[in-house]
Amino acid sequence: MLKQKEIEQALEAVLLAAEEPVSIDRLIGLFDAGDLPEGSPRQAIRTALAEIEYALEGRGYELKRVASGYRFQIRQSMSPWVSRLKETRPPRFSRALMETLALIAYKQPATRGDIEAVRGVSVSPNIMRTLLERGWISVVGQRAVPGRPTLYGTTRAFLDYFNLRSLDELPPLSEIRALVDPHVAEGDGEIETGSDAESADTEETDTANEESARPLAEVVPLPTPKR
Repeated sequence: MLKQKEIEQALEAVLLAAEEPVSIDRLIGLFDAGDLPEGSPRQAIRTALAEIEYALEGRGYELKRVASGYRFQIRQSMSPWVSRLKETRPPRFSRALMETLALIAYKQPATRGDIEAVRGVSVSPNIMRTLLERGWISVVGQRAVPGRPTLYGTTRAFLDYFNLRSLDELPPLSEIRALVDPHVAEGDGEIETGSDAESADTEETDTANEESARPLAEVVPLPTPKR
């Protein structure tokens, strides 16, 4: 059986090498029979993860648990320095896209009609396509009404990106007064994640929509995304 420190070192190596969050079940499966204490392998992994999390207090990165499992990530306070290392700009999303995503998160399952009823403007097809392509939303069914409109809901990828374990961690609507998010591109209405043609089309559509959009008391800022 491995010693506690050896388990911690193995977990650190695995999480550093992983390109996505790793669940506890998957972490347990990486060890051979007899490596972990009999009868409580899950507790052994949890204890080791807790020790790693404690050891990283005050460091520039942290161990974070999200919907899909555990991962190492840069602390949000370190992002100004890390961003200087990257040559490409981080993605910037239009206010319309973030409002649409927030409405789906809070009202899911939701149709485009549900979103348009709150925003007071039509939803650009480019916005829905971008959210689907990023894997933040998915089709979860069709509403049993004439026309059978498509129902959308958020995904594990959405939870992982915004550092959430579950939808229960979303801030309550009663505490929100305005949509404020550092990744919203103010004034340009541009989505910088697709092709040039898509961005231009989205800008034209969203700018027109924003001119007639009413205040959104029900739309909320999403949590800070991962770094």
